Amino acid sequence: MFEAPPFWMYVAGFLLLLGPLVTLHELGHLLMGRLFGVKAESFSVGFGKELVGFNDRHGTRWKLSALPLGGYVQFKGDMNPASVPDPGAPVEPGSFQAAALWKRALIVAAGPVTNLVVAIAIFFAFNLYFGKPLPAEPDEVGLVAGFAENSRAEAAGFRVGDRIVAIDGGSKASWREIQQTIMLRPNQRFVITVERGGDRIDLPVTSAAEKFTDRFGNTQTVGLIGVRTQETAERYAPMAVGEALLRSVRQCADAMQAMVTGIAQIVRGDRDFSEMGGPIKIAKFSGEQMSEGPLNFIELAALISLNLAFINFLPIPALDGGHLMFYLAEAIRRKPVGPQVTEWAYRTGIALVLMLMVVVTVNDIVTLPIFGS
Repeated sequence: MFEAPPFWMYVAGFLLLLGPLVTLHELGHLLMGRLFGVKAESFSVGFGKELVGFNDRHGTRWKLSALPLGGYVQFKGDMNPASVPDPGAPVEPGSFQAAALWKRALIVAAGPVTNLVVAIAIFFAFNLYFGKPLPAEPDEVGLVAGFAENSRAEAAGFRVGDRIVAIDGGSKASWREIQQTIMLRPNQRFVITVERGGDRIDLPVTSAAEKFTDRFGNTQTVGLIGVRTQETAERYAPMAVGEALLRSVRQCADAMQAMVTGIAQIVRGDRDFSEMGGPIKIAKFSGEQMSEGPLNFIELAALISLNLAFINFLPIPALDGGHLMFYLAEAIRRKPVGPQVTEWAYRTGIALVLMLMVVVTVNDIVTLPIFGS
């Protein structure tokens, strides 16, 4: 029987998660724009009809809009909230198009960079507070204690008593690292190095793709090689500020690499498209993690913030990465891309984004437990 938190947690979790992250993202754009003297005409949390708002002393309209699926800053000279340049608007002081190319690039990049900084800050706080997990008995890490039925590792030549020390040449200091490396890559061939009787032996093995369902009914495909390891206790060692910061950056880099890997696996067919999520799935996960406690919810906020940074850096017109792509073309050509090409590119980009939103939302709905998935 699957467990489900009360409905209000889904709503509260979604609003408390996406609202602040989107607001911080747009604040990054706004503050960088103000630094360079670019006027923001409106700052909206959400899309669509304005529910409530006010004008500040800079002439910016701050508003809360009806559809809580994002937000935007519309600068002077923008045609619409997607920041498509208005070819008919005069290039005058305070307009976005009047700013130097490098300034426009920094204003656009400031949004996803803010999300990235938020994620690093959350991991940094966790690392400083909890410390670094270390095995109590380092020599027992990765020790093979047995095999599952039809184990691919056993068929590949693994033996009880082998100690896994590296995967594809990369050393592994904890069972957590070994597990995550394999589970994130179903149907992938690994060369796993084990210690046996004082010797190091390389054993090639291909992970199986297995469906795993958690207690909330969420299903994902994981990689398994059929090894049971010896249980080892962990201790937490305090970390200096510099070490905690470097570890936080590495954690964010690993998470973004996992996102790229996951997308590639969906394209190859190693992972189901149903594992992609949209707003409904974000609401589901946020409510579930809120029910698990504040630390789980904050960790999810870090991962969603990383997702926002990653998605917005994609080179798709209408996203921040698309704007940066046009600025790169402008820097190479030493003149802006023509207005007709720009407008059609942005229209195509907006259509692609909207189509993807529809697809993932439908996917969210049909994979809910009420539909038997």
